Amino acid sequence: MNLRHAILPLALALSLPAVADAARGFEVRDMAYMDRHSSPTLSPDGRVLVFAKRVVDKATHKSSTSLWTRNLLTRDMRPPSRLTPEGWNVNSPSFSADGKTVYFMSGKSGSMQLYSLPIAGGEPTRLTDYALDVDAYKLSPDGTQVALAFAVFPDCKADLDCTKKKLDEADALKTTGKVFDRMFIRHWDTWNDGRLNRVFAAKLGGAGMLTTATLLSGDIAGDIPSKPFGDLSDFAWSPDGKQVAMSVRQANREEPWSTNFDLWLVNADGSGARNLTAKNPAWDAGPVFSADGRTLYYRAMARPGFEADRFALMAMDLATGTTKEIASKWDASADGITLSADGKWIYTTAGELGRHPLFRVSLANGEVESVVKDGSVSSFDLAGSTLAISRNSMKSGDVIYTSSADGKAPLRAITPSAGEMLPDVAWGEYEQFNFIGWNNETVHGYVVKPWNYVAGKKYPVAFLIHGGPQGSFGDGWSYRWNPQTYAGQGYAVVMIDFHGSTGYGQKFTDSISGHWGDRPLEDLQKGWAAAQEKYAFLDGDKACALGASYGGFMVNWIAGNWQQPWKCLVSHDGVFDQRAMGYATEELWFTEWEQGGTPYDVPKNYEQFNPVNHVKEWSVPMLVIHGQLDYRIPAEQGIAVFTALQRRGIESKFLYFPDENHWVLKPQNSVQWHDTVNGWLKQHIGQ
Repeated sequence: MNLRHAILPLALALSLPAVADAARGFEVRDMAYMDRHSSPTLSPDGRVLVFAKRVVDKATHKSSTSLWTRNLLTRDMRPPSRLTPEGWNVNSPSFSADGKTVYFMSGKSGSMQLYSLPIAGGEPTRLTDYALDVDAYKLSPDGTQVALAFAVFPDCKADLDCTKKKLDEADALKTTGKVFDRMFIRHWDTWNDGRLNRVFAAKLGGAGMLTTATLLSGDIAGDIPSKPFGDLSDFAWSPDGKQVAMSVRQANREEPWSTNFDLWLVNADGSGARNLTAKNPAWDAGPVFSADGRTLYYRAMARPGFEADRFALMAMDLATGTTKEIASKWDASADGITLSADGKWIYTTAGELGRHPLFRVSLANGEVESVVKDGSVSSFDLAGSTLAISRNSMKSGDVIYTSSADGKAPLRAITPSAGEMLPDVAWGEYEQFNFIGWNNETVHGYVVKPWNYVAGKKYPVAFLIHGGPQGSFGDGWSYRWNPQTYAGQGYAVVMIDFHGSTGYGQKFTDSISGHWGDRPLEDLQKGWAAAQEKYAFLDGDKACALGASYGGFMVNWIAGNWQQPWKCLVSHDGVFDQRAMGYATEELWFTEWEQGGTPYDVPKNYEQFNPVNHVKEWSVPMLVIHGQLDYRIPAEQGIAVFTALQRRGIESKFLYFPDENHWVLKPQNSVQWHDTVNGWLKQHIGQ
């Protein structure tokens, strides 16, 4: 999700520092402590913008988020003004139907609750006083009702105090053992305590704070929002507020190997739950009602068990149940659905050739138009004729812009870019290249120059391998794997979107399943050769390969199958033993799709590209990194890699985080991660 847009306002362009005036490269402490902007939210008339701003206190290393506002009718250079008071940490802004009030969540009271605040300013009003944290909310179209998500014990039904009592009783127990009779026993980084995420509804506007709510998803045995990363984009109110639609997967014995999310239609009093997509055994998601309430738009996959299948845009006639695909010729996977004010377009982001643009799709004929082409659009909002987006690139985290709904008006920057926040930093210039890879097909990649690039010189290389494997290292910003942190240390960076990457058509994405170790490896080898041939500044004799998740697997695979170019390797949370992974990971649908079955049904598939079988060929020094809370690729995989290296007598180090999951998220741990990795690179390739 990235972006370099050519039509920046002149004032913004003139404010960018010249490289000649910059004194240094970008480094991890800049990344950890720089301000972050997100959640662009427009008033219903599109005249006022609210967004979130996160700052980090360097003394305490603690972050806090506030809401800021900008009147879009004024064309002056006045900066946005703060809306929420000092000392408040808030999230999830949304406007009331009349545009006069902003709703948000905050833990100011000691638990996460819902608040409101006049857009004109003032003090926040607390609206809820529930026994549990409010995990998410969504207002009904007329603003008279609110949907609220809570994590509750199913047998407590709508009694939130019951769940609170059970949690308190569990905390008071002297025993710590837990008996399970089915999976999930744990998911991502959290052990299962028996609660489900469920959606409730309550009426707004009454006297006093809300303390009770009506259970909407009680007849559906599953999590809404889904775990671990779901939100209420999988929930929708009907225009009249009398019904809701939600995407839910059944929480049963088969859940760990199922991607069968179905759309359910439920009355706003919690009755009449009806499965609308029972005929599709694959994933149905993101319901959105048409303005007249007769059509339900949603996204659907076709293949059960495949989480990286193409999300097609669908329309369902609610009276008849008939469905049709809206843009069957568009070979892209839609991220979501936002309807235009006139009901003629669906707006959605999707990967495309190493970028993540914003598109709109005609409901009349399925034709697709680009709205914002460059970089990566991470979020957006649409109100009337106004469009607001968050867009990032390889040179900046999210910048919030506004434009016209068709994207033809020049983008107006509301928040500063990384370059404006760090005027003394010079950024590594980058460009995309392509070459012929596996099966004589075109493969794309990016090369990033070091911040202090001088023509004619050669520079050591950090060769970054993305995870997924259905993912992409494109023109976007990352707070975990950011090529500018390497360019800022004086390294050139090479990244290849090998077969299996997203944004190049579904066939390209599909091609890695069952082929983890051959097709992508061929692309990496050919891409590395093509990059060296095209870019003379790459020092092929001083290069290290680094990767996480699938990228960590590939580093482990490279260690036994492509050692020659590398002076060092870095494997973060990577698969080492495919068979053990098939039994120990939590989301079994992933390994079973990628390997073509279970470890006991197709054992040869798990051994075909299994790094553990090639340890005898290992010779390159390796830094291994793993987090104890990583239940996707358990820590024992990383420990085993380090054990193999140590037993073989190969130079190696193990960086262990007892409090991190598959990602390193805590600012100080991120700094330690980067310092350790950079020290490893410096030890082996200089700079």
